[in-house]
Amino acid sequence: MGASLPAAASAPDQAKTQTPPPQPLWGSKTASPSYSQLLRDLRAGKVSELELSPLRREVQVSYRDGKRAQVSVFSNDQQLLQTAEQAKVPLSVRDDRQDGAVASLVANGLLVLLLLLGLGLLLRRSAQVANRAMGFGRSQPRLQEERATPVHFEDVAGIAEAKEELQEVVTFLKSPERYTAVGAKIPKGVLLVGPPGTGKTLLARAIAGEAGVPFFSMAASEFVELFVGVGASRVRDLFRKAKAKAPCIIFIDEIDAVGRQRGAGIGGGNDEREQTLNQLLTEMDGFEDNGGVILLAATNRPDVLDAALMRPGRFDRRITVDLPDRRGREEILAVHARSRPLAGTVNLSDWAARTPGFSGADLANLLNEAAILTARRQQQQIDDAALTDALERITMGLTAAPLQDSAKKRLIAYHEIGHALVTTLMPAADQLDKVTLLPRAGGVGGFARTLPDEETLDSGLITRAFLKARLVVALAGRAAELVVFGPSEVTQGAAGDLDLVARICREMVTRYGFSSLGPVALEADGGEVFLGRDWLRQDPHYSKQTGNRIDAQVRQLAQNALDQAVSLLRPRRALLDLLVERLIVEETIEGDAFRALVQQVEAQHQPFPVTSPSA
Repeated sequence: MGASLPAAASAPDQAKTQTPPPQPLWGSKTASPSYSQLLRDLRAGKVSELELSPLRREVQVSYRDGKRAQVSVFSNDQQLLQTAEQAKVPLSVRDDRQDGAVASLVANGLLVLLLLLGLGLLLRRSAQVANRAMGFGRSQPRLQEERATPVHFEDVAGIAEAKEELQEVVTFLKSPERYTAVGAKIPKGVLLVGPPGTGKTLLARAIAGEAGVPFFSMAASEFVELFVGVGASRVRDLFRKAKAKAPCIIFIDEIDAVGRQRGAGIGGGNDEREQTLNQLLTEMDGFEDNGGVILLAATNRPDVLDAALMRPGRFDRRITVDLPDRRGREEILAVHARSRPLAGTVNLSDWAARTPGFSGADLANLLNEAAILTARRQQQQIDDAALTDALERITMGLTAAPLQDSAKKRLIAYHEIGHALVTTLMPAADQLDKVTLLPRAGGVGGFARTLPDEETLDSGLITRAFLKARLVVALAGRAAELVVFGPSEVTQGAAGDLDLVARICREMVTRYGFSSLGPVALEADGGEVFLGRDWLRQDPHYSKQTGNRIDAQVRQLAQNALDQAVSLLRPRRALLDLLVERLIVEETIEGDAFRALVQQVEAQHQPFPVTSPSA
């Protein structure tokens, strides 16, 4: 019993230490009473005022102690009204109709604004489409104003004859009274003709820079559209703009896109292109005078141009911009070398001699590739090694992995040495530049490069002896394989040589009269098919019997060349083996070293039988 007293006494202590749970302050701003609590507060007299919002179904409660609260109520709540009336608590009703009207007005206004913005965007796009439709027939030439062209005649090299012809056009534009005083008329059109990359477009820009007149430039393909009449409209618009700025120059590049012969295609040709050409003819020489406007045009296909376009009064002058000669190539290299650091050992004259047949664009590409290789090798100046690698990269392709010392490498060495040795032995052949076993991309295992005769290229005259020497040199690789490995071990490595031989032999027989068939041209130049006009002329102009004789002559020329190459190489088998062993070790032999070695061996041995191209 004594033990129970402390326990009994501890009960009041525990009751004292327990705190009652906190009662929520329903009238505070942060806590809202429940609906039932609001009714109890109304009956207890704690509420001083009520404000009912029917639209939001809320009641704003103001307590006597100054606190306020919001309580959600039922729609059309009769119990709350009766309780408030019994407790004598004033109840006011808020008029929410004005707030709802404002909100509805704002929402409707936003909707109308969005509709107006969408309609405005549609109208703006429609206007742009209409403007494009209205301007579809307008030309968009690139206009360079006076003195805005940085290119002058001094920046164009290698085509001195063309510059002299065009200098008169510049004089016409600068001082026309000098010619009009004696009754001369300014030329209406100048046509620049030449292979791609020879500088026709650059010449046109130089004329604009020298004359100091506005310069309109467009490509002929920009006139041609799908819809009929658009090209003619653009031609009219172009000449209208040019006449407003006369004197001026109009330059149309690749004019063969619209100037092709009319009615030459299958089915009557392209009506849109022909209408564009007709409008161009009218603008150049029609009822209206276009004085002060000179039309420059460039093309590399003058054979397809319409005869009406080429007559005097339209294109008064036809200037040929041909491939540069050796002196011209040296001048072009000097122009492109102004902005590139060349080493002091580089001789531009030697490189002009090593690049026969190169156009101005090819020479610019040569220096650019050499500059790229110089930067890759982290050097400061472009030397001969970089130029040599760039030349081989352009002419032969990218370098590949070197061949291993194997049977394939030895076979390729005999093939290339055959070409190089016969080139050295044939007096009428081109000069050997180098022979190498370094492979190139595309399956080229090696090559023997020659330098064409500059006089032959400049004169354009090819002798019968030169062509036969080319046949012998081209078949020398196959001849070396026959001499060393025998007829059963020859390879397909001479496939490209055989294509060249077939083309040369056929031209000798059918075009040049270098055969027993006599001096008769049996075939024309094998140009490209023009617009379907030549599809209807597939049959040759000679009989079947003559065709058989042509084929027999082609085979005979090729067989004679192969026999002559074999006769040159067979007695020189020891020299052939010596050169192959040296090529396998060094992988590249320059032309001078190769010729010196051949002369040395030829002088030490008894004279070999020398054969010349058979008649």
